[in-house]
Amino acid sequence: MDIRQKTHDTGGRERAIIEQNRTDEDDFRIDIERIRFSPYFSRLSAVTQVIPQAGSGTTVHNRLTHSLKVSAVARSIAIRLRTADEETRNLVAELGGCDPVVVQAAAAAHDLGHPPFGHLGEQELDRVARNILGLPDGFEGNAQTFRILTALDSCGATARGMNLTRAVRAAVLKYPWTRNEWRTMAPISSELLPRGVGPDPAAGAIKYSAYDIEAAEMRDVLSVFPAVAKYQQTVESSVMDIADDIAYAVHDLDDFYRAGILQYTTVSAEFRAWLEQTEQLAALRQADLDQRKPGHALEMTWRRAFAKDPWIADADAFRDSVQRVGHDLVEGLLAVPYDGGLEADRAVTAFTRRWIDRLQESVTVERTPTIRSGHVRLTKEAWHDVGVLKFVHSRFVLDRSDLAVYQRGQTRIIKSLAEGFNSWLNDPDDAARAPRRLLDSVQAATEEYRQLRAHSPELFLQAGPNEVQRLGQARAIVDYIASFTDAQAVSLNALLAGTADNLWEAGRGL
Repeated sequence: MDIRQKTHDTGGRERAIIEQNRTDEDDFRIDIERIRFSPYFSRLSAVTQVIPQAGSGTTVHNRLTHSLKVSAVARSIAIRLRTADEETRNLVAELGGCDPVVVQAAAAAHDLGHPPFGHLGEQELDRVARNILGLPDGFEGNAQTFRILTALDSCGATARGMNLTRAVRAAVLKYPWTRNEWRTMAPISSELLPRGVGPDPAAGAIKYSAYDIEAAEMRDVLSVFPAVAKYQQTVESSVMDIADDIAYAVHDLDDFYRAGILQYTTVSAEFRAWLEQTEQLAALRQADLDQRKPGHALEMTWRRAFAKDPWIADADAFRDSVQRVGHDLVEGLLAVPYDGGLEADRAVTAFTRRWIDRLQESVTVERTPTIRSGHVRLTKEAWHDVGVLKFVHSRFVLDRSDLAVYQRGQTRIIKSLAEGFNSWLNDPDDAARAPRRLLDSVQAATEEYRQLRAHSPELFLQAGPNEVQRLGQARAIVDYIASFTDAQAVSLNALLAGTADNLWEAGRGL
């Protein structure tokens, strides 16, 4: 069976608005071009990936370069599935297919919704959205991505949304649910919940791919994939998700090594201690583990992995991965400090190529996957490899106190912007002078909430008379802040605080 003869031909290629004179062009290539030419995509070049470029002493990944590499990995996996054995090809086709251009488009789009300042900025904007602006479903980068594609950006056919095919819109749904649809559920064990929901569904999902105002569109795009169960990604979304994990786990190590953040002594001590003291560490109570002691952080990582994913977590496989990563990364790459020379660059490139090739070749397809996984997933060995590589990120980069100080300062900017714009829009004497784009967004978002109330009145049973306007204004403020680059957020905050040195330069693009 030809993988291109699939669900897309009967539904996935359709757009919300029919466009004329497109018969000679590939639908999915139109989509990827619209994404790549979007100002939201260009903006990613000035948004932090993991560590800020300023002061790093070298060129580091930003959200744009990360997205391009995710696209490359995703395409390689999709092509591999096209050339797999007949049973796998037929299964992929039955599940809706896996077009390389669709996964490239989804990968290019997957980080469009990330706000300034990386993941910490995302967490802070969510807190601000819920606690200060009063948005029940807050903010989430994946949901913001879907909103950009379906409502915030535009194209020649429509002023609201990019009018992408259902297949591409479905492929960005890494967490195909809303935050609020989980609130009526009782607490349940993590291993029985989809990855990303969190331990307490009653508090709402932690990760989700659509706000309430886009929930109907999410259900519509998923409707053309009847073989994919509820709360499961499409095959193309699974491929994009895996590619994102691989790129994050491997490519970002380039940055940390080149910037001198990863030090051989500390990483080696952690790996050696855990390998040499496995039995002693396993015997410790959870309360006695102290990640400041070598080996303890790896033990904590293993325990968390087993608690959340007992369906795949395996002690022997985890140990093998620790040894594998320890040999190639720690005793190999990190053993020779990066000096900026050609030999050092070749060593980084060779390390990255080996691991990318290994991981993108280590995928399998399942007809009925566990709820914690997708139809396309990494093999057991590769799954543990990614977990150990991510551990290196979190323990030796993200947990650094100097990075934490920098990030805490950035979160204050997010909060300050939200409070400043909210206060401005609530000032009856000066609201009309707010940025034109923000005012237009308020009007559009308010109409979206008005339509939501008409179609889902149960969401507004306890709402006051001005609730629709309040929600529209809050969502517009969040949309506005999320669209900034790191530098724009800093400049606009200085303007609102009255500390900008150059009015016209700092305010450009408002």
